[in-house]
Amino acid sequence: MIETRNISKRYGEQLVVDDVSLQLPAQGIVSIIGPNGAGKSSLLSMVSRLARMSAGSAWVDGMDVTRTPGDVLARRLSILRQDNHIESRLSVWDLVAFGRYPHSKGRLSTIDKAKVQQAIEYLNLQPYANRYLDELSGGQRQRAFVAMVLCQDTDYVLLDEPLNSLDMPHAIAMMRQLRHAADTLGKTVVAVLHDINFASSYSDHIVAMRDGRVVAQGAPSSIIQPDVLKTIYGIDIAVHVIEGRPLAVCY
Repeated sequence: MIETRNISKRYGEQLVVDDVSLQLPAQGIVSIIGPNGAGKSSLLSMVSRLARMSAGSAWVDGMDVTRTPGDVLARRLSILRQDNHIESRLSVWDLVAFGRYPHSKGRLSTIDKAKVQQAIEYLNLQPYANRYLDELSGGQRQRAFVAMVLCQDTDYVLLDEPLNSLDMPHAIAMMRQLRHAADTLGKTVVAVLHDINFASSYSDHIVAMRDGRVVAQGAPSSIIQPDVLKTIYGIDIAVHVIEGRPLAVCY
């Protein structure tokens, strides 16, 4: 379980995450939704220790993320950042292999190489395995970065906008693969999503943020509701139930 206790983040005078306490259920998909500037990415960065907390604490299966040795935490929790910039000219295979570093320390074993190949196949990247990242489309690069994170083979996978640059077929394929990883491998996936219908269709639990605070959380059926969505986004959003799933319509 991931738990935050009164966690806050300030940049100078600006409070971007305000006293957030959460208990995120294990083994499933948790989506974090909300408007731009709600604090979603900052929350994820603090849980993963990419950003320092201004106050509060975060725990992963009872481990304080600020005190746990980095190599120990990296074998339990992985993260895909929203902005990924690689200066070196890397192939897809080399990038995905970075995911094994917490296990291999740079000396890949036969098992590590098999994990790299599995992650490449899982994201359908076989045709691009030997191509350089700067030769790929934005969507192909995004899938390569997700493959790197999955290759780390952690119990907890944090993804900040994993659908960036993906067209509709690949976005659907990505969410199905994350759902499969949660269901068959027992992974806990926490993803920041802007598409609330993807959140509704694939999540077990949704956390909704606005102005640095959690304004609602629960099952998709309780969050994807017109009154709740208006509180989150400040606009009227119609909701229709299709094949048992609440889906939002806004125009």
